[in-house]
Amino acid sequence: MNKQSLDEMRVILTAEKEKLENELSRFAHRNTKAVTTDFDTDYPDFGEGEDENASEIATYSNNLSLESELEKSLRDVTSALKLVENGTYGKCKYCKADISEARLKARPTASSCIACKKTLTQEL
Repeated sequence: MNKQSLDEMRVILTAEKEKLENELSRFAHRNTKAVTTDFDTDYPDFGEGEDENASEIATYSNNLSLESELEKSLRDVTSALKLVENGTYGKCKYCKADISEARLKARPTASSCIACKKTLTQEL
């Protein structure tokens, strides 16, 4: 991967990291005792009424699911940025071959080439 493409991917990944962190901060706070991609969902307080309590539980439950998905995406982005920094971004973690730029543009956090991904998911 040439330097210009690598720089473009760094910008895309950095922007995605900021977006994910902003989304998470809307309903959760960073867990300072854990890894940097760990957030804890805040329990909402809509009031003391029975209907407000039910809404709090539903919102909290939805936010827990969303937190899990966003944290996974954030971990993937953070890992990809580390690969950029150590010079191994764009290499398949299984066969060490170059991952196509088309795949990386479609999925910047990809860590495997198409052939290995198909083998892993048994899409032969």
